[in-house]
Amino acid sequence: MWKYGSKNIREHKSWTDDNGITHPKNWHIWSAADKEAAGLTEVMPETPPDSRLYTWGYDPDGVTISATAKAMDDVGSGDDLVAGVKSSLTGEVKAQQGSLLEQTDWAVVRHSEKGTEIPANIVTYRDAIRAKATEMEAAITGAADTDAVAALFLTNTLEDDGSTTQSGILYDWPELG
Repeated sequence: MWKYGSKNIREHKSWTDDNGITHPKNWHIWSAADKEAAGLTEVMPETPPDSRLYTWGYDPDGVTISATAKAMDDVGSGDDLVAGVKSSLTGEVKAQQGSLLEQTDWAVVRHSEKGTEIPANIVTYRDAIRAKATEMEAAITGAADTDAVAALFLTNTLEDDGSTTQSGILYDWPELG
């Protein structure tokens, strides 16, 4: 994003400076020196926070973000119930668990209808999915605040030596072996 004084200037859009000069919409191809001479300054907008955890929006300057942490617990009741972060994430975990188990339901149905044994790797996988979902739900429930919930999300960090370090547990599901 670019600024001319306090005015936001968008690439591929013409703009008018304080002297009344209208600059072409291809101004973005100018050299750095030409942009500086015209009074343009490049600014980097702040990175938005995780929308699962915060409500946010850009301030009028188009660069700075104002954010408010969402409620961790449900608020209200009945038709006025607003799900908190913990309920929303627990619902996501349950939905993903159901989707993952659904992929091997055929083996359970075949066992129920025909008595065919469920392959051991599928039994192990289904048990691992249920255990992992229980672990995730307990971690969500036990999180004290927004930062604690944020730390639960699966992240991969590239280390200086080229290796990757993984942290967090949410959505780190077992794979069918």
